[in-house]
Amino acid sequence: MLIARLIAEEEGLETRLDSAGAALESAGTPIAAAGMLEFCGNVLELTMPRGDALEVADILGEHFGDCDMLVARDEIAVPRLFVSDMDSTMIGQECIDELADYAGIKDRVADITERAMRGELDFEAALRERVGLLEGLAEAAIEQCLDERIRPVPGARTLVQTLKAHGCRTVLVTGGFHHFADPVAEQLGFERVVGNRLAVGEGRLTGGLAGPVSDASTKLATLEEERAALGDGARVLASGDGANDIPMIGAADYGFAYRAKPKARAAANGRVSSEDLTVILSLLGIGREDWTQG
Repeated sequence: MLIARLIAEEEGLETRLDSAGAALESAGTPIAAAGMLEFCGNVLELTMPRGDALEVADILGEHFGDCDMLVARDEIAVPRLFVSDMDSTMIGQECIDELADYAGIKDRVADITERAMRGELDFEAALRERVGLLEGLAEAAIEQCLDERIRPVPGARTLVQTLKAHGCRTVLVTGGFHHFADPVAEQLGFERVVGNRLAVGEGRLTGGLAGPVSDASTKLATLEEERAALGDGARVLASGDGANDIPMIGAADYGFAYRAKPKARAAANGRVSSEDLTVILSLLGIGREDWTQG
């Protein structure tokens, strides 16, 4: 069974639903039931007896536009674990790009970041190259960057706090740096942080990393470790935007691509195109009256 939920405006809904239903029927995935989800605003829920979740998501996207959606392989419930990327997912910035601006090389670093997130470059090699370009930058620039540049995306804290209030464990896992991720996690309410560490000597960045690299495999391993600790049947939510998030997104029951690069979006059964992360709460069936602003 597949359950699809999407944010659907009332105007033209019947026409779009008819066309999507015909396309799904042709793909061997007929709609068995359709209706608006109670208490969650304009969330349309579709039930299908069979089908491929990613194919269904693509078809719905073709007929409903670039909408927010989730296509799950079973009944949708509040997850017990939430594992999320940080840069361009929980916060609206890429920390290393913003930090590079204090060294006067933002454009150069941002180009490498963009290509890495699109999956065009090896992540570790791209990370080490960018960190190397920051050699000599004062460590104090990190705190300045945090204060001046780094901001959560709309709804990020409400998402984390609401999930926690519903018994969900929250983990921030990033290919970025603890210098940024630790304060961001504290601000939003994450219970654990996994990330890279910038090497510092005599108050300046050395151009290297301290410790092992946190990459796509680290994100996946963290998700699997946390899921195993919760025991059988624990549903997992994951969110990210780049190519290094794909294994984690694919392993989750509800893998959300947030305003994501094409490869990550194509691998996700949950897709968020709007800016506010609380749309995930609506798609999970958590009504606004049960949100925790925190």
